[in-house]
Amino acid sequence: MKGFVDKDTCIGCGACTGICPEVFDMDTDGLAVSIEGEIVLELQETAIEAQEGCPVGAITVE
Repeated sequence: MKGFVDKDTCIGCGACTGICPEVFDMDTDGLAVSIEGEIVLELQETAIEAQEGCPVGAITVE
């Protein structure tokens, strides 16, 4: 699984980083970014929670 953030949709609320800071962070523009590469098995469920917790649907985990 990998995490993706749609920069055109992200509003920089930080919900994803609050739920899963091991996978999501904020960049210098104040928008969310995902780690490079695969999400480790132990974090996949939490990453999906971050996707579901995004108020604007900017996060995809697949």
